[in-house]
Amino acid sequence: MNPSEDADKLPEPPEPPAQPEQPLEPSVGATPEAPPSSHPYHHPSAGWGAAKSVTHVLLEQGELREGTRAILKMNHENGGFDCPGCAWPDSLKGIHLDICENGIKHVTWEMTRKRAGREFFAAHTVSELEQWTDFALEDQGRLTEPMVYDPETDHYVPIGWKDAFELIGSTLRTLDDPNQAAFYTSGRLGNEATFLYQLLARELGTNNLPDCSNMCHEASGRALTAALGTGKGTCDLKDWESTDALFILGVNAASNAPRMLTSLAEAYRRGAQIVHINPLVEAAATRTIVPHEFVQMALNKATKTSTLNIQPRIGGDMALIRGMAKAVLEWSEADPKALDEEFVARHTQGFEEYRALVQDTSWDEIERQSAVSRQDIRKAAQVYRTADRSVISWCLGITQHEHGVDTIREIVNLLLLRGNIGREGAGPSPVRGHSNVQGNRTCGIDHRPKPEFLDRLAEVCQIDPPREFGKDTVTTIEAMHRGEVKVFCGMGGNFALAAPDTRYTYDALRECELTFHVSTKLNRSHLVHGRKALILPCLGRTEKDHQRGGVQHLSVEDSMSMVHLSVGMKKPASPYLLSEPAIIAGIAKAALPKTKTPWDWYVEDYDRIRDTMAKVLDGFEDFNRRVRLPLGFRIKQPARELVFLTPSGKAEFSAAPLPDAVPAPGTLLLGTMRSHDQWNTTIYSDDDRYRGIKNLRTLVFMNKEDMRERGVAQFEPVDITATSKDGSKRTLRGFLAVEYAIPRGCAAGYMPEMNVLVGIKDYSTQSDQPLMKNLKVRIERSPRGDAAASGASSNTVTTRTPGATVAAQ
Repeated sequence: MNPSEDADKLPEPPEPPAQPEQPLEPSVGATPEAPPSSHPYHHPSAGWGAAKSVTHVLLEQGELREGTRAILKMNHENGGFDCPGCAWPDSLKGIHLDICENGIKHVTWEMTRKRAGREFFAAHTVSELEQWTDFALEDQGRLTEPMVYDPETDHYVPIGWKDAFELIGSTLRTLDDPNQAAFYTSGRLGNEATFLYQLLARELGTNNLPDCSNMCHEASGRALTAALGTGKGTCDLKDWESTDALFILGVNAASNAPRMLTSLAEAYRRGAQIVHINPLVEAAATRTIVPHEFVQMALNKATKTSTLNIQPRIGGDMALIRGMAKAVLEWSEADPKALDEEFVARHTQGFEEYRALVQDTSWDEIERQSAVSRQDIRKAAQVYRTADRSVISWCLGITQHEHGVDTIREIVNLLLLRGNIGREGAGPSPVRGHSNVQGNRTCGIDHRPKPEFLDRLAEVCQIDPPREFGKDTVTTIEAMHRGEVKVFCGMGGNFALAAPDTRYTYDALRECELTFHVSTKLNRSHLVHGRKALILPCLGRTEKDHQRGGVQHLSVEDSMSMVHLSVGMKKPASPYLLSEPAIIAGIAKAALPKTKTPWDWYVEDYDRIRDTMAKVLDGFEDFNRRVRLPLGFRIKQPARELVFLTPSGKAEFSAAPLPDAVPAPGTLLLGTMRSHDQWNTTIYSDDDRYRGIKNLRTLVFMNKEDMRERGVAQFEPVDITATSKDGSKRTLRGFLAVEYAIPRGCAAGYMPEMNVLVGIKDYSTQSDQPLMKNLKVRIERSPRGDAAASGASSNTVTTRTPGATVAAQ
């Protein structure tokens, strides 16, 4: 019998031994053995540095042979590497060797031979594990069986799947209101599981479906919907391959979407202009050696990945784009070709109002807000003016701001001026992060569902879905804190660390009656739990998913709306792992005893789920056939065909005023970001190769003049204080200052360590996103001048340097 076919028939694991033979201890990474260091990074991105890093990871995880095989064949039946990490599209040329360092790390981290089984949990209390670093927690390896928290012993102990489902089901059944439950998902969930997950929540009676998009690209969806009538970008990889100019805003591509380096290198070689706009000049904005280009690797020959780099202040992007539009409109007075008047007249609305607004915005104000000179803004504008076709791309450096929606609409304004919508080689192209975060939203994970979607869901699935909006990430945390949400389900991810206001989020989760997480590895969210808690281990994307209908495929959607199949190739890490669809079905049957949804029938063969999805979701018609095409299929984007589903039926110009991005005297604007050796909240090491950092994460990057003004020397401990919108203050103490080429008045540091500075009220009024890259802080030398300065807090979170602490005021 295949263990994932029927949870009720799983053999119960044996009783744990009274004492493990060899108690497990935290592995390397808890405290750096070497002192921290910083040096400028002058090498190409990717190339031999990436090859060396990958080899180290493969050796460390004991997967040199299997990891190397995975590079050649992982999740593609006909060979090639389908990355379960980022959402960058697969090569249209059918070359599946377009892989990256972080993708291999992601796969190897999942394929590790290490196991966190019952012996591990018997040896360590939750209180003890709370003191471990996040690296040490995940480095224990794959979870092997369901675990339930025992408050009497402070240990997680084994529980059978049937009992685990009944614990969840009985708790959900006894809620006074289904809105007392919240169902969170990260971008790791495949489309089929996503559809079942939202079906479970809505059949239960709630639209409380917070997701990682609430923290990442909510601003993109709202801005693009308002401007173009679609919540997604209109570009595909063909557009990147044929455009004359690429503008990349707020993206650290070498770490967040490394396969973009291939597109950048190819664009440079064919003569396209590439403009990077970012407060930090990242490695991807200089040059690269693409690893699968073997001749270049052998010759150590790098290719440039930019023709112009511009460094605005944090939050100054909207002013910079407004400046580019102003230059285009000024040039159009003498050169009618600078503006596509026919496109603007036929396909847009609101142009005259926008032109008047731009004319009234002075160059002095644009320079003051962007911190970029008029000369440099006009350089970027000249690239845009002379390009027949332009793509503008952005990521979280644009969205995680108070005025993220307005900034993205300003980007669309600029595109509309020259008709860069609805034709090959042109358009808006947001860069999504996790491999299926866009697919999650497409397939129903939305706390604000459209009535049309709910109507079709009701008709096809014969349920009565709730119509009122549900809670997003921030409002879910607040509701848990007030005791109004009593059950929290985390489907993938590490919610406790990814969310804002870490201490507040911790307290909120601990207020819950029940928290349960579907995961592959141990993480912080399992330790910050409700009065009752479960860990439910699931199959990874790299593993074979056996069901009654055979080995199953799942589908994912990349950041350019391509949907393709992925199939695991490896034997599961444990016989007691279930697939995510099987886990969702088990929860549904326990929570909804009168359900008429054929949950088991769906899980037997995922084609059946896809057939139902084809009837509910726009663009998924003939799903099972189209998804089996060599590259899958692209979901139709009406705006690409110049069909704008806006109230006017045209693309809408926005006329928003420029926000004030200039920090007050003594204040710095701080943005959080990932290190290179990190994927979301998973931290592989304390190094950040592309920024020249070794053995340090509790740091803050600062402009040398800002450091000098505060009397702070390199690697000197500082205190970082953020004041929230509600007036409360949060201070990180003992972080080390590191000099970096960043505009004056700006600073940066790593998430999740700095998430504690983001107050629960610090979210955008436009997108409801937490302001992860828009923090106003004061930075001062630690009073005693050492890393131990200040009141150590009992709630120290995710710190990796001794003495670095957080205090709330």
